[in-house]
Amino acid sequence: MKRTDRQFADQDLSPMELSNLLTAVGQDRSIEAFETIFRYYGPRVRSFMAMKTRDAQLAEELMQETMTAVWNKAVQFDPARGNVSAWIFTIARNLRIDAFRRKRPVFDENDPVFVADNAPAADVELEGRQDAELLREAMESLPPEQLDVLKRAFFDEASHSTIAEDMGIPLGTVKSRIRLAFDKLRTALEGRR
Repeated sequence: MKRTDRQFADQDLSPMELSNLLTAVGQDRSIEAFETIFRYYGPRVRSFMAMKTRDAQLAEELMQETMTAVWNKAVQFDPARGNVSAWIFTIARNLRIDAFRRKRPVFDENDPVFVADNAPAADVELEGRQDAELLREAMESLPPEQLDVLKRAFFDEASHSTIAEDMGIPLGTVKSRIRLAFDKLRTALEGRR
């Protein structure tokens, strides 16, 4: 006894029946076979999409796209490579991923939110200038031997041992002069702020 389309939609179909229906769609462009496949898989694909997207309208749209792709690609179905369910749900999954990628916002590197300001804010710039002036004045008040060691260590980025060797003084003296210079700078800057 041959099943009717209504019976196909209401019952589970065997993998062989599904394969035959999809083959009929691909080879013969059978509308009746496609209607049966649509009635059978449409609700299943819609449920799958609703679960993945959590959006009923998007799930409906993706189900329609999936079933349209099934109609258009049915000729590509090869029963030797897999079953109808896996083939249809692979199409559905790929369409869902494509929809996600289309929906995802694109990063605009020129968006003012993401572009760094070229100039610092006026108050920050003024504060920086004031701090630089205070530091310059404080450094001028240092004894020459401390200022020389400090400049070599921080502006020339010389190591303490290199400074000691270049100046012909012990390493401990270099470290002491730097420490004394820091103490004097700290005291000078704290008093001026």
